[in-house]
This record gives sequence, C-alpha cells and structure tokens, in this order.
Amino acid sequence: MRLEVSGFLGFIFLLIAIWAIVKIINSTATTGKKILWILFILFLPVIGLIVWFFFGPKG
Repeated sequence: MRLEVSGFLGFIFLLIAIWAIVKIINSTATTGKKILWILFILFLPVIGLIVWFFFGPKG
C-alpha cells in the first residue's frame, strides 16, 4: 500500500515541514542534534514531525 499526499494537503504538509526545519535551525541545540532532527523529519516526515513537536529542541 502506498501513501500519496498531493494537492492542497501536500502543500500544507510541506509548509509545516519547512517551518519545523527553520525552528530547528534557530534552536539552541547543538549542531549534531540539529542535523539529526532535520534528517529525521526529511526521511520520516509524518512520524518525524509528530516526534519533533513533542520532543524536539525548544527555544
């Protein structure tokens, strides 16, 4: 089974992912942690965003 996101929902998802990556880059976490979080969001987008929202770097 293949999950495909397109159209308006895909655009919203892309905006949320970009917003999360910008928040990660601007956080006070170490460079290594920032890279790991960004890779996590890029390779596991849905799960990565949910996990980042609850456990990601704050501030």
